[in-house]
Amino acid sequence: MLKKTELITNNDGSIFHLNLLPGDISNNIIIVGDPGRVDMLASLMQDIRVRKENREFHTVTGSFENSEITVISSGIGTDNIDILVNELDALVNIDLNTGIIKEDLISLTFVRLGTSGGLRTDVPAGSCVLTETAIGFDGLLHFYEGYDWILDTGLSDTLAEFLEWPDTLSYPYAVNANKELLELFQNEDFKKGITISAPGFYAPQGRRLRLETFDNEINKKLSEFSYRGRTISNYEMESSAIYGLSALLGHKALTICLVIGNRVTGEFVHDYKPLMSDLALKVFKRL
Repeated sequence: MLKKTELITNNDGSIFHLNLLPGDISNNIIIVGDPGRVDMLASLMQDIRVRKENREFHTVTGSFENSEITVISSGIGTDNIDILVNELDALVNIDLNTGIIKEDLISLTFVRLGTSGGLRTDVPAGSCVLTETAIGFDGLLHFYEGYDWILDTGLSDTLAEFLEWPDTLSYPYAVNANKELLELFQNEDFKKGITISAPGFYAPQGRRLRLETFDNEINKKLSEFSYRGRTISNYEMESSAIYGLSALLGHKALTICLVIGNRVTGEFVHDYKPLMSDLALKVFKRL
C-alpha cells in the first residue's frame, strides 16, 4: 500500500496534478504540449464526455469514428512528462482509494503529437518526423531503477563519444519506440529518424541569445552524426521521458512531430495549425 504522500489525490478522489478520475480517460491517449492544442484536436472529435483542466494539464475524452480517444496536454519538458505518465498509469493500475497496485495491469497507448526543429536539410519545415528512437539529454530516466534493459546503449555510447560529451552533463540515454506502433504508421508519409529530447529550449538546443552554449558546434555535429545508417532528424523536449517511462511501466509509446523550423536552413512555418490538424486526423484514423 502506497503512502498518501506517494500517491496524492484531491478531495474529490482525483489524481493530484491531472485532476482526473480513473473513468475519465481512454486507453488511447494523444499527448500534446500546448494546452491550446487540446481544443483544436477536440474539434475533430465527437461526443466529448470529459473536459477537465488543471494548470497546464488540459484533458478531453471523446470519440472519433466509434473509437474513444483522450487528448491531454503536458506542457513543456520531461519534468512535466514525469508527472503526466506516472499519474495516467496510476489512474488505471493503482486503486486510488486504497493505494494498492492492481494485479491485472492495463497497458495504455501514448502517441505524442508535437512540434519540433529539424536538424538536417532533408527534414524541411512542414515535414513530419516519426521518432524511431528518442535520445534524452535530460537525465530523467537515471532517477528510476531498472532502466538499463530498455536502453539502446550502443547508440547513446557512440553519440556521447562523437560529441565528446562532458562529464558535467547527464549522460545521454536512448530509448526505442514501441514496435507495434511503428508498424501501425509505417505506410504514412512520415520521415523516420532519431530525435533529441533537450532539457531546455535555448542553450540545450544550441541557441544563443546573450549567453554562449557549452558547444557552439553541437547542432552541426548532430546533423552529421550517423549510427548504422540512421541519422538524427530533430529536436524536441519530451519524447525521451515518454518512451522511457512507458517502457518501464508496460505502456506503448510513439512520437510524431511536425517540423515547424529547420535549424540548418532557417526556414520557419508560422501558420502551422492546419498542418497539425492534418497530422492529428491521420493519427486519429490509425488509432
